[in-house]
Parts: sequence; C-alpha cells; structure tokens
Amino acid sequence: MAHAQEIQLQIREQESDHGEDGSAPKAAAVRGGSPRGGVRWWLSVAADMFMVLCGQTVATLLGRLYYNSGGNSKWMATLTQSAGSPLLAILLLFTPAPAADEPRPAAAKMAPIYVGLGIIIGFDNLMYSYALQYLPVSTFSLVAATQLGFNSVTSRLINAQRFTVLIANSVVVLTFSAALLGIGASSDETASSVPRGKYPAGFALTLAASAVFALILSLFEATFEKVVRTRTLRWVLCAQLWTNVVASTVSAVGLLASGDWRTIPAEMAAFKDGRARYVATLVGTAVSWQVMAVGSLRLIVRVSSLFANVTGTLSLPLVPVFAVALFGDRMTGIKAVSMLMAVWGFLSYAYQQYIDGRRAAGAGKGRAAAECRVCAARAGSDPDSPA
Repeated sequence: MAHAQEIQLQIREQESDHGEDGSAPKAAAVRGGSPRGGVRWWLSVAADMFMVLCGQTVATLLGRLYYNSGGNSKWMATLTQSAGSPLLAILLLFTPAPAADEPRPAAAKMAPIYVGLGIIIGFDNLMYSYALQYLPVSTFSLVAATQLGFNSVTSRLINAQRFTVLIANSVVVLTFSAALLGIGASSDETASSVPRGKYPAGFALTLAASAVFALILSLFEATFEKVVRTRTLRWVLCAQLWTNVVASTVSAVGLLASGDWRTIPAEMAAFKDGRARYVATLVGTAVSWQVMAVGSLRLIVRVSSLFANVTGTLSLPLVPVFAVALFGDRMTGIKAVSMLMAVWGFLSYAYQQYIDGRRAAGAGKGRAAAECRVCAARAGSDPDSPA
C-alpha cells in the first residue's frame, strides 16, 4: 500500500510539473483528436500540409498569371485572396454539430477578434498584391520565406514557442536564403511583365507582408489557445470564414474608393484569351487561397503557427520551377542556392517536430506505465482491505 501511495505521489508531482490540467503533455497528445506522433495524427497533418502546398503554389502562380495576362487592379487581386470565404459556409453545413460540453466563447468576445484580424489580413493581402506585381514570381516566393524568421519572433513572444538548435538553424538558413536574393537583385532577369525599377519596392513590400503574416498566424494560435479553447473543424472554419468576410469588406471598400472598379470591364475585354479566362483566373485564385488558408489554420490548431509557416516554405522549390516553365523566369545560380537552403531549413524544422513527437509518445507511455503500477498496487492491497 505504501508503494502505491509513493507511485501516486510521483504521478501527482509529474502532473503539477506540467500544469494543473496537464497542459504540456496533454496538448501535445490531444491536438487534432489523436495522439501526437501517432499514425493517425501524422496522416491528418500530412493532409493539411498537402492543402497548404497545393493551395499556396496554385494561388501564387495564378496571381502572377493575372498580371501577365493583362490584369492591373491591385484591389481586385487583393479581393480574390479572401473572396472565396462563402465556400466555407457550405462546408460548415456538413460539419458535426458542437458537443454539449464544447466551450462556446461569447459572440461579444469573438467579434472584436474577427474584426481586428480581418482588417490586418485585408491590408496584408494588399501588400502581397503589390509585391507579386513588382517581383518575378520565383523571387517573390523565395523572399516570402522570411515570414518564418518573423514568425519565430512572434511565436516566442506571443505563443511561448520553445526554441531548439534545430529550430534556430531552420530560421537562420531561411533568412539567409532570402538575403541572397536581395544581393542578387541586379541579375534577376525574367520574361514576366514585371515593371522596371520596382524591384526594391517589391522586395520591401514582400518583407513587410511576410512580417504581418507571421503576426497573423501567432494571433490565430493565441486565439485558439486562450479564447476558443477547442480545436474542432467547425471552429477552424468559423474563424477562417468571419476573418475573411471582414478582409473581403476591406478589399471591396478599397476597390470602390480607389476607382479601380471602373476599369474592370475594360480589363476583362483586354485580358488575354478573353473574359472567360479572366473570370476563371480570379475564381481559381480565390478557391486556392481558401484551400491554403484552411490547411494552414488546421496546422496551427494541431501543431503550432510556426509549423504552419514552415510548411508554407516547402512550396518554395515548387513555385520557381513552375515559374521557369510557365512565365520564363530565369533560374539563376543564386536562386538555385536559395532554393536548396529553403529546403534545408524546412527539413531541419520538420526533424525537430519528429523528435518532439517521439518524446511526447515516450512520455505518454511512461505515464501510462506508472498508472498501471498504481492499479496493480491497489489490486494487491485489496485483500487487506475490509469487505
């Protein structure tokens, strides 16, 4: 009996070390609805990563295609990044109803969060629209990798992200990857319709947009951790839907206030291959951004904002290759080195996630074994207890 009490005391001490509710190991094990590091968990994460990679790659290429084919409205390009949000309302109809014991934050608490995040997203989309027009798409995608460096700072300050040697290596390598492109700006020739002399502005806008995007991801993670306190698909879709509705409103107001809406009919008529391709390009861009956004938000609630950002950098080798084939971008030696460094940075972070998953699984097994020893000790002491 004394042995059972000793084991119980050890378990209580372990629980107290991880917080009152066992938040550290529990969060690692429960995110996504299956044990972290398990086969089902990795399959779910892989599906979310696939959504991010496909959505971001296709959306970036279609955004460049819009400008190359005769599009010129920055506000229209901005609107397409959030205008696909009504599709999420359709998905919401097929999600399971919330459980009776599921936390339900008050609407008065969530509304300011949605509005604030939506406004930030709207202006961040605008910076990306300008940057995508001012830079070759291959350069744009590689410079955008700096968002991981920015996200490492916001994750540390806002989300208390733990830093390791592998994570630090990932951030440093990806930062140098983008710095190489800045140094090699003068040699960046392309067949794309990129305005002359706009490279510095495009580079600066991409850096600024990347920093804001990193902040947005960390704020989403903090919202789910501290306000929503649940990680269901329904809440992921709700958060994405309402923030994008606000972002679309910001873009629509900008489109009307700037007078760009007056040029839309002429832009459609002059678009390469006609009006149908104009509409198809914008619709495809809108759908692709929503696929990317939902996948990214699911990664945030399953793993972390930093991991979602790292996944986005994995599309970097894809975009430049397609850009060379589709838009005639030149694959310089600097771009090739930068691309390899980006892959290295991603693999470094992914390996850290693998190590964390193994540790979480090992800790869970150790805790289960300790609880089994308690049960065995209790069973052994039952004959001595009064009937």
